[in-house]
Amino acid sequence: MSDAVTDAETAPLPESTREAALARLDAFLPRAGKAYAAARNTDPGPENRDNVSMLSPFLRHRLIGEDEVVARVLSQHSFAASEKFVQEVFWRTYWKGWLELRPAIYTRYHEGLAQARTAQHADPRLDAAIRAATSGETGIEGFDDWARELVATGYLHNHARMWFASIWIFTLKLPWELGADFFMRHLLDGDPASNTLSWRWVAGIQTRGKTYLARRDNIERFTQGRFSPDGLSPTAEPLDDAPPPAPQGAPRGDDPPTGKVALLITEEDCRPETLALGTAEVTAIGTVQASEGRSPGMVDDKVHRFTHDALADALARAKAHYSAPGAAFAFTAASLTELAREAGSDTIVTAHAPIGPARSRLDALEPELREAGLRLVRVLRPLDKAAWPHATRGFFPFREKIPQLIGEFGLV
Repeated sequence: MSDAVTDAETAPLPESTREAALARLDAFLPRAGKAYAAARNTDPGPENRDNVSMLSPFLRHRLIGEDEVVARVLSQHSFAASEKFVQEVFWRTYWKGWLELRPAIYTRYHEGLAQARTAQHADPRLDAAIRAATSGETGIEGFDDWARELVATGYLHNHARMWFASIWIFTLKLPWELGADFFMRHLLDGDPASNTLSWRWVAGIQTRGKTYLARRDNIERFTQGRFSPDGLSPTAEPLDDAPPPAPQGAPRGDDPPTGKVALLITEEDCRPETLALGTAEVTAIGTVQASEGRSPGMVDDKVHRFTHDALADALARAKAHYSAPGAAFAFTAASLTELAREAGSDTIVTAHAPIGPARSRLDALEPELREAGLRLVRVLRPLDKAAWPHATRGFFPFREKIPQLIGEFGLV
């Protein structure tokens, strides 16, 4: 085991608060321009992450918003200088929009994952290969270090994620869904859209026929000589998969409610004080957690703790902002009915949850809430509402809309 991984295992869990997110953004801002563009692909190891923002766990839970990150960056750098970083922020928006327009892909992923898990349980050789890969015992330099680093820290550099996924799929020839699931169980920033679609891209089924091949020389160069693995597959033939469905209409969100409402905070949006609620009066606040729904397997405790603490921080800010009582609630119809009762309202309002475990729970509970005479109102963030309809094709057409979106929302 390398010294870097040993150091990573002792690294404390990042503080999952909005204050910590803003502090991290402030620290990174001077490097968000040309310095980021020049060094972003380099992975010097877990002991040195200054070349990247490390904002992804905060953005994933929306302790900080994509819009405010871009606005802060453009307040210190020109668009030309910071374009690479701004594009990386908008990649997250694009992936979410792409999946919102094609929710069947998420269902397809889970069907494939169930089949792969069944195959793993039935085949001792496959099970042993999966266990070796996820515990960092394959004998492949770099890959094993990244597996241990992910488990130890809940994070991997984006370039390492690509190398890891490519080696998993094309060298070890393991089911891609099990690799994506491994990431979702351990990444603090594990996002259903970004993670699922990135693994599909590496496998050659997202952009049809386009794969990502991990190469020894590339790994050696961008890890600054830390790793130079032997035995990698020299080719990356695209996997077979049905074409994606045609995009459906983008979510438009519900109109803001009126009168007394109960505010529900999910891990998908931990900035409740900035939600556009019109004339509604928030009279009770509740948080619900769905991090266990990331995987049918065991989700790492670090993921649960980071999510729990992000929701606790969001609840504290919401209680202060709305001058209303609040508490954590179970993610059940009975519990949400109790939240509405405490609010003295028949309306529960929440930020629109994109495709993922929180959204699945809300969709499943909505009929029960309706039967109980309660209305669930989902408010869509303006930037999502404007950007998601452009995610109909690949990222490059979407990228052309970024300056328009920046101008429309006054981010510069």
